[in-house]
Amino acid sequence: MLKCWCFFLLLHWLIQQLDANPGLKVRITQKGLDYGKEIGLKVLKQRIKDEKFPDWSGREKSGVGDVDYILSGVRINTIEFPDASVSLIPGSGIKLSTQHAYATFNANWSIRTWLFKDSGRGTVSISGVFITAVFTMSQDNTGHPSMSLDSCQMSIRGMDIKLNGTISWLYKFFIKYLEKPIHRSLHTHSCPNIRQGIQRIDAQLRALQVPTQIDAFAQIDYSLVNSPGIFQSYIDLDLKGAVYPFRNWSDLAFVPAPFTLPDKSNSMLYLGISEYFFKSASLAYYKAGAFNITTIEELSSYFNVTTKTFGNIIPEIAQYYVEAQPAMLNLMATAAPVVSLQPNAFSLEIHASMEVLVVQPNSTTQSIFTVNIIANTNASLTIFEQKLVGSLCLNRFQLFLADSSVGFFEVSLLENFLSYVLRNGVIPAANVILKKGFPLPNLDHITLLRPVIKINEGYLLISTDIDYNL
Repeated sequence: MLKCWCFFLLLHWLIQQLDANPGLKVRITQKGLDYGKEIGLKVLKQRIKDEKFPDWSGREKSGVGDVDYILSGVRINTIEFPDASVSLIPGSGIKLSTQHAYATFNANWSIRTWLFKDSGRGTVSISGVFITAVFTMSQDNTGHPSMSLDSCQMSIRGMDIKLNGTISWLYKFFIKYLEKPIHRSLHTHSCPNIRQGIQRIDAQLRALQVPTQIDAFAQIDYSLVNSPGIFQSYIDLDLKGAVYPFRNWSDLAFVPAPFTLPDKSNSMLYLGISEYFFKSASLAYYKAGAFNITTIEELSSYFNVTTKTFGNIIPEIAQYYVEAQPAMLNLMATAAPVVSLQPNAFSLEIHASMEVLVVQPNSTTQSIFTVNIIANTNASLTIFEQKLVGSLCLNRFQLFLADSSVGFFEVSLLENFLSYVLRNGVIPAANVILKKGFPLPNLDHITLLRPVIKINEGYLLISTDIDYNL
């Protein structure tokens, strides 16, 4: 009995491990992090320049009595981070550090003592600013990535204050009493400001469309299956990457196989899409009935389908229907298309049935015959407007007679005709659906630059740089 329980516990653990495998992998390389740092600093500098700072006021002790001061109308002129760098702490977080940063700002000032009072305009130059901040990444309870500030340190090496007013010979004495509150304010507010910036990024991450609707048929689950993996030179995000029929989140009967992204760093971003993703998409669209097509509309621009059309091919139909009557074709998938990813080859095996019906004068229909079809297609893939877009091309197909009201006949007679039907009616109709594309996981304002698609065994690899539109 104990052995039996151990077996079931082991089986349950194995199932959990399989479920933890991702259907999609996103890798952010050091090149991507460096680009993100440049964009982040550009956004930070612009926000600091646009920010309206509150007035600074207070009192400092001096040898000649208390000095009351006010700094108002603070405006940043320049701010630069010449030696900023971003690095990864394996298993821990992301480290952002800057050395020798500097800034200048103008402000109105006023000083009051028991002896005198004065006011004017001043310029403050700050140099040798050192900031080190460590961020951690995790997974929240909804499957969204989350980011938080773990630690932050700041120091200032130099400050130069120039005041303009009526009694400039006294200013050198009082400048040191203005340096102290400016130092204190920068130390007090710098790390909280960084924390607020990280909180904004975290809010954007939490706003990501984890369940994403593709169209009226299907939806994608982009939730994380585990916390982000932080390594020496990249960050890995493992996403569930499963497609479901719209508004139907039922469990899939198969699980993703593990796959590993290649050790590359030439691009900012790598996206691995496993065979599991495409298999789940195939099943979702099959369950939603997206592959069921009545081809009379699609073929009407090529020719009119009548019993004579088939009678010219199959003598039995010509004998049964002497006068031409309108006909229609119903194509229905009998199983989800079988997806296979092999090196440089993406193929789908389609199992379907085609029923040919005669349309009676009273608009009712009567079945003439039904054939089963096994078709093999290749898929070409491109990326357009942040979507993975596919296009099918028919390679070969097999026919099997399933039912006939006109007696047995050789299905080989139909091959040329059905080849024409599939190539000019069915495949184009399927490509119209595929042209809508699968939305790739992305943040607002980000565009993929020069994406390259490579098909490997069991998964698809997209290598791309990114562009952030401010």
